[in-house]
Amino acid sequence: MSDFLGWTLENIRNGGTFMAWIESRRLEWTPLIAARLKYLLEGRTFILMCDEQRTWYEEYFLKNINSKAMRPMLPFVSFNCLCRKKVQSVEDIALVNDLLELSFPNGFVYFYIGSASDQKAQIAKSKNESLLWLFDEQLQNSFYLNSKDKDLDAKLITLYKLFDMSLDAILFSKVSI
Repeated sequence: MSDFLGWTLENIRNGGTFMAWIESRRLEWTPLIAARLKYLLEGRTFILMCDEQRTWYEEYFLKNINSKAMRPMLPFVSFNCLCRKKVQSVEDIALVNDLLELSFPNGFVYFYIGSASDQKAQIAKSKNESLLWLFDEQLQNSFYLNSKDKDLDAKLITLYKLFDMSLDAILFSKVSI
């Protein structure tokens, strides 16, 4: 069993030119993903949220995450499917968090991808253990992306592929975290 950082570097380098950009950021990526995937191993549900401009990515992620026949189903669900109410105030966020704590007794993790100024980002930021891929804001324990990057969509697909490979590596004990 190899260490997660070494495994990540090897898979980035084997991923070709599309993954080359993330090699310089692997020291940001690896500890964040390892820490959050530990929650998955503990049985927590990941509640995926994207800003309005990335709804396509939310659909892509959820369509593909459980499509592998050789892997068990994983608890990734859409926030939009769980809560249709417009959450705007601090009180609304607290009520949603209470509802989700009751609904997921093993716990849950917000997984947010999008603009740091979006209201859904505020929901995700309400929990310290959230997994955040934020645009245009650098925050501790988050992965920063630039919304003006012309290759942003391709980078999001690359991040999904690396995330998916990381899931396999952890679930099938190819790496230790």
